[in-house]
Amino acid sequence: MYHRFDESKYPSTNIQMEVFKKQLDIIENEGIKFIHPKDFKKSLYENKKDRKILFTVDDGLLSFYKNAWPILKEKEIPFILFVNTREVGSFNYMTWEQILELHNSKNVEIGNHSHSHEYLVDENPDFIKKDILKSIEIFRNKLGKNSDFFSYPFGEYSLDFKKIIKDLGFSYAFGQHSGVIDETKDLFELPRFPINEKYGEIKRFNTLMKTLPLKYKSISPEDRYLLQAKNPPKVIIEFHKDIKNLKQINCFSNEGNKWRNSKIFFVEDNTLEIEIAEKFVGERGRINCSLKESNGFWRWLGVQYVVSER
Repeated sequence: MYHRFDESKYPSTNIQMEVFKKQLDIIENEGIKFIHPKDFKKSLYENKKDRKILFTVDDGLLSFYKNAWPILKEKEIPFILFVNTREVGSFNYMTWEQILELHNSKNVEIGNHSHSHEYLVDENPDFIKKDILKSIEIFRNKLGKNSDFFSYPFGEYSLDFKKIIKDLGFSYAFGQHSGVIDETKDLFELPRFPINEKYGEIKRFNTLMKTLPLKYKSISPEDRYLLQAKNPPKVIIEFHKDIKNLKQINCFSNEGNKWRNSKIFFVEDNTLEIEIAEKFVGERGRINCSLKESNGFWRWLGVQYVVSER
C-alpha cells in the first residue's frame, strides 16, 4: 500500500521515487507477478504457491498521478487506486478528469475509500452508512459504477463498519495492518503492507518479498474497535493445524506505546494466547507475529486494534 510519491514533507506516507523504482526492480528480479484486480478472487484460490502482489494506492493524491502513474502505465502494472470522493479536485489531489484517465486504462481499478476520509470508525453506524452511500452515488455519477473494492480510512474498522460495507454490496475491504492475504482471510479485513520512507527502505522491502501467510481460523477479540474498559485485550489466535513449527512463533506488540516482545503461550496445540500486560496507548494497538521458515521465508500475521477514547 502506497500513498505519496516524492513528497518528502510527509515521510509517514511518502516514498522517494528512486527507492520506488528499486522496489519495482526487486519484484521483477524475484519473478513475482502483479495481480490484476479483476483476477483477485481467482488468485486467492488458484495457483496458491505462485508469488504474487496486489499493488494498491490510497487517497488519489496528485504526486501519484505525476510521478508513479507514468511508470506503472509504461510497465503495464495493474493496481487499485482508492479514492475518497470529497477531496477529488482539491489542492494536491487528482481531478475527476485524471481519475477517468486511469479508469479507462485496462490495468486500473478505481476503488472506494469513503467520501470524507474522516475517522469514521468513531462514528455511529447511521453516520458511516450515509458517508459511504454518498461516495457510492458519486462513483456511479462519475464512473458509471461503484467498485467492488473498499479501503477503510486509516485502515480502521469495527464489526459495525464491516457489516455496513458488506450490506452495501462491496466484495472486499482492506485495512492497513501488515500481513499476507490468502484464501483463509476474512475478505472484509484484508491486510496490506504499508510502504513509506520508514517502512519502505530496501532491506525491509527485500524481507517483505519473502513473506508468507500465517493461516488462522479466528482472532479474539473479534471486534477491532477496542473500548477502554477492555484495554488491554486478551488476544487469542486459533491457527490452522497444518502450520509447521508453530511453537517457534514470535509476537511483538506496541503495548504501553513501546514495541516489545510479547509474552505468549499455547492453550492448545494450535491456539495461542498473547499476554498484553499494558494498555495500548494512542490511537492504535498493533500486534505482529512471525515464524521463520527453513528456506529463508517468513510467515507473517499483523493485527490492529483501534483504541477508543471511551
